[in-house]
Amino acid sequence: MSATQFAALARTTEPQTMLRRFLALDAVVTGVNGVAYLAASGPLGRLLDIDSGLLPALGLVLTVYAAGVAWLSSRRQPPVLPVRAVIEINLAWAVLSFVALAVWLSPSTAGAVWIPLQALVVAGFALAQHVALRALTADQDISD
Repeated sequence: MSATQFAALARTTEPQTMLRRFLALDAVVTGVNGVAYLAASGPLGRLLDIDSGLLPALGLVLTVYAAGVAWLSSRRQPPVLPVRAVIEINLAWAVLSFVALAVWLSPSTAGAVWIPLQALVVAGFALAQHVALRALTADQDISD
C-alpha cells in the first residue's frame, strides 16, 4: 500500500496525525485484546484450546503495552525511537505468533484461525505505522 492509501485509511494527509491515529488504533485493539485475555482467560482458553494460564500473562503484557502505545499516541509529536520500537515489537509479535502456531501451540480450529488473524492485524499496524513514520520523517527533512 502506498502512503496515499494509508492517508485515506487514516482520513488525513498530515503525517503526524496519521501516525498518531495508527498508534491510537493499535493501542485500542491491543488493549481490548489484553483485557479480554485477563477477564475471560478460562472461556477463551477453552474456545481457542490454549492453556488458560498463558492467557492472563499475555493479557497483562498486552494491557501494559497498550497503555504505553496509547501514551505515545497522545504526544503531539511522538518521538521517533519509541515509535520504531512499537513497529519492531509489533513485527516480532506477528512473527512469534506464527512460530508459536507452527512449533508450540496446538489450538482448536478457532485458535488456528484467531492466531494468524491477530498476527496479520498486528503486522498491518506495524506497516501502517512504518509508512506514517517514513512520511513524517520525509516531511521533516523537507521542512528543515
